[in-house]
Amino acid sequence: MLFEDFDLSDDLLDALYAMHFEECTPIQEQAIPVVLDRRDLIAIAQTGTGKTAAYLLPVIDLLAELPEADGFVNCIVMAPTRELAQQIERQMDGFSYYLPLSSIAVYGGTDGAGFARQQKGMKAGADVVIATPGRLQALLQMGGIDLSKVKYFVLDEADRMLDMGFYDDIMAIAKLLPKERQTLLFSATMPPKIRKLAQSILNDPVEVKIAPSRPVEKIKQSAIFCYEDDKQHILTDILKQRRGERVIVFAASKHGVRDLSRDLRRCGIKAAEIHSDLDQQQREETIRGFRSGRIEVIVATDLLARGIDIDEVMLVVNYDVPREPEDYVHRVGRTARANADGEAVTLVGPRDRRAFSRVESTLKIKIAAENRPASSPRPGSDRPASRPDDKGKPRQPRKGNRNGKTGNKPANKPGNKPRVFRHSPEKGGNPQQ
Repeated sequence: MLFEDFDLSDDLLDALYAMHFEECTPIQEQAIPVVLDRRDLIAIAQTGTGKTAAYLLPVIDLLAELPEADGFVNCIVMAPTRELAQQIERQMDGFSYYLPLSSIAVYGGTDGAGFARQQKGMKAGADVVIATPGRLQALLQMGGIDLSKVKYFVLDEADRMLDMGFYDDIMAIAKLLPKERQTLLFSATMPPKIRKLAQSILNDPVEVKIAPSRPVEKIKQSAIFCYEDDKQHILTDILKQRRGERVIVFAASKHGVRDLSRDLRRCGIKAAEIHSDLDQQQREETIRGFRSGRIEVIVATDLLARGIDIDEVMLVVNYDVPREPEDYVHRVGRTARANADGEAVTLVGPRDRRAFSRVESTLKIKIAAENRPASSPRPGSDRPASRPDDKGKPRQPRKGNRNGKTGNKPANKPGNKPRVFRHSPEKGGNPQQ
């Protein structure tokens, strides 16, 4: 279906054509008519399917009919992270280019001057306010912001906002809005807590579901079963084979991200990191470098797994298997965006096996996997080494049982002094003979 098939304004269609938007994605095709019909909406769709345009386009079209926002707010869009809020603001600027609409993004991570600018902008009024829950709540507590005329309330990545503990903030903000409003809830999943939220703030909503909780078909998924100590070597080989391509590597912790990013740079790979310890300016600089090609590989925590729309990411690597299957969906969803092809590789160590099986069983998919032979073990390795004997041949394992009785040395024969423990090892003492 084409965007021109909807009853959208000519100015909005001109902006879409200028941005090379012509054909709708499934979520856009189903959601836009519902919003234009002024119905509340619950939309369940995975990341990378075009959810942002699915609500921004009809809301912009409806806002064009309203008086200019002077000292008040017409629409609030809530997002879980400042990165997503910034991305929504960029799309808002593009879609509304030929329309006299105003917008402002408010989010944390700014200094006092930034907070003051956001507060001033909110008091002046805007057609669309794009906000993270915590920052919007902080601004509202300062007073002087008029939400009495809000006509549209949008929750983007609602499941992520609840995971981050924003339920109370969302409910507090919703109570300040007029009851006569249109509310749109977009989420990748529909757990009970989302259902509870929807029942609290939506009025007789239409529900739209587009293949929830599964990676898009254009992502070629694979896994490599290996030992933990071999992961970095395998990753380095993969990245050297994909020189010149945009790659995102996800690791489990910010400490792991820092170490891995540093090690990759030592190997001559143009890598940078993104995690919660970096301030906003550092993250934005990294994203700009990634988009420009100055940085080829971003190593990140799950902070980057949602809401960051970067074109032409050809490969996603899960250095650690995520604990939750939904996080796997969001990670690999950073590639194959806008109907492009992409690839996702997951490195599965011994400690990752259970989580990887849960990903496959929950998503009802079978990921092609290969076993990677072990390289030479290093000190501290998580796998045993077969050490050679004095003649250079592999040492044969001793036969026996767990009690230490072997065929090479009888236990407690006459003349063999048994071992006596003066301190119990179980209580932390040192064994002595």
